[in-house]
Amino acid sequence: MYVIVAYDVGVERVARVLKICRKYLTWVQNSLLEGELTPAQLRRLQQELERAIDLESDTVQFYILPQASVAKRFTLGIVKNEPSQLI
Repeated sequence: MYVIVAYDVGVERVARVLKICRKYLTWVQNSLLEGELTPAQLRRLQQELERAIDLESDTVQFYILPQASVAKRFTLGIVKNEPSQLI
């Protein structure tokens, strides 16, 4: 499945959340990551993030698509980082 994650967390947790997300996804823009995950990887990512954020004040949004080709994406301005497939 293709997963897009966007987060809005307290400044003291930003680096930790980014570090967790980058273990699984490609960082494409500030507070936005995307990439292919298995269901097990998605569960692990969610569990790690749940322990790292303040559930009363932080937000992490997950957008789940069946595959990357379903997502239609375009960029205005510079492309910071392009998700890629690793084999």
